Amino acid sequence: MIDLSTDYLGLKLKNPLVPSASPLSRNLDTALRLEDAGAAALVMYSLFEEELQAEDAMMDRFLLHAGLGSCEAEDGFLPDHGEFRSSLDHYLAHLHQLKCRLGIPVVASLNGISPSGWVELGRELQQAGADALELNVYHVAAEMTEPGEAVEARYLSLLTELRRAVSVPIAMKLSPFFSSLPHFVKQLELAGANGVALFNRFYQPDIDLDKLYVVDRLHLSHPEEALLRIRWLSILHGRTSLTLAATGGVHSHEEAMKLLLVGADVVHLASCLLQHGPGRLTQILDAMQGWMAEREYASVAQLKGSMSQKNLSDPSAMARASYLRVLDSFSPRPGVWS
Repeated sequence: MIDLSTDYLGLKLKNPLVPSASPLSRNLDTALRLEDAGAAALVMYSLFEEELQAEDAMMDRFLLHAGLGSCEAEDGFLPDHGEFRSSLDHYLAHLHQLKCRLGIPVVASLNGISPSGWVELGRELQQAGADALELNVYHVAAEMTEPGEAVEARYLSLLTELRRAVSVPIAMKLSPFFSSLPHFVKQLELAGANGVALFNRFYQPDIDLDKLYVVDRLHLSHPEEALLRIRWLSILHGRTSLTLAATGGVHSHEEAMKLLLVGADVVHLASCLLQHGPGRLTQILDAMQGWMAEREYASVAQLKGSMSQKNLSDPSAMARASYLRVLDSFSPRPGVWS
């Protein structure tokens, strides 16, 4: 029997496949179906601090204007806002429900913008039963005066403040745009992170050429996106004690196996599940076991990281030399340039 178990943020999982933050986790029935299909853990949809701030501001304005609307209003005129359930209330209640019904770990996803917000929300998520927290800063460095060090300091400050407030494991979800990713990952490790997820997918604005305005379009991932994760996980494996999660571009067992081979501890899935449903999880797991059996691998632990840069006889295969070889390897089809 092949042992697919792996470690994720200090949690022992039955296999490396973890549905990542997406709308799929908003529904209890869907979450149960993902567990039945083989999900080893579940990352909840993101809780956005900005949305909570906007909600609080809207409620404050509503209560203020309601109180000013009638100078003869009695105490009972104002609505009992104690009965109002905020987005945070719904999130915490749903997290508690998932923890009660699922037998797998549940990771809460927090997308914050301020140290105080992260600390307060992080405490509440821990109290509601989250097994771990995934922190997604989602900061686009668009200011000409903001140096790279300031961008990194933003992440480190948020992490440091939250680490002081919670005891559950913390994973940082990163973008691929840091100038020295290995150095930054080491700083996150020293600041108290337990893992990193590579990489966040920034949704890019598009332009409608007919109406000439900016439009937002959701583009699901494609398998080629896994290549960027393969490169950086290969470089990081064996050089940090942090859990390494791959997120983005996993649509079949092929991407999953490649990511495990270069050092991923877990593989996150979203787009393929949104497109094909929970049964896709079972298909990938079955194909993974078939691939491992053919090559006589007894466990995920045996193959994990075996093709990382640290274990390659020619580390340059993951570095600059491969860039030159790939460029020289391309030839156009006959007749294209004749």
